[in-house]
Amino acid sequence: MSETFKTIARFQYSSEAQIIKGRLEAEGIQVFLSDNLTIDTDPLVSNAIGGVKLKVLSTQAMKAQHILNAIHKYSVDDEGNTLNCPNCKSERIELFSTIKDLKSFFAFIFGFLFGALPLHAKHKYKCEDCNTEFDLK
Repeated sequence: MSETFKTIARFQYSSEAQIIKGRLEAEGIQVFLSDNLTIDTDPLVSNAIGGVKLKVLSTQAMKAQHILNAIHKYSVDDEGNTLNCPNCKSERIELFSTIKDLKSFFAFIFGFLFGALPLHAKHKYKCEDCNTEFDLK
């Protein structure tokens, strides 16, 4: 019997895909990653080639999708509690880096010119529903 794989998720980095792969394999689902080595070699091509593709057997796709849906994708605090937007109380909060102050800007320019990792970046949270940006106090 010929079994085919079905792409059920895409990730920008292979580390994200590896975590989900481990979770699915723990549930007995056969998983295959596509393009992970290419992106590990050059992460800048991730968007160009469509990211790391997480594939499962077509017969196990429904079960794998249910497991993926059960994994919470949004930010939590240090105690593991879901963060809520101070404006609209939504739980759809994501962490992002910003370059809005002078120190972050110069660190970005230095990293860009010399191929170094950013020395300073300010992290904030953003609500996906109302676009409110906030810090944790």
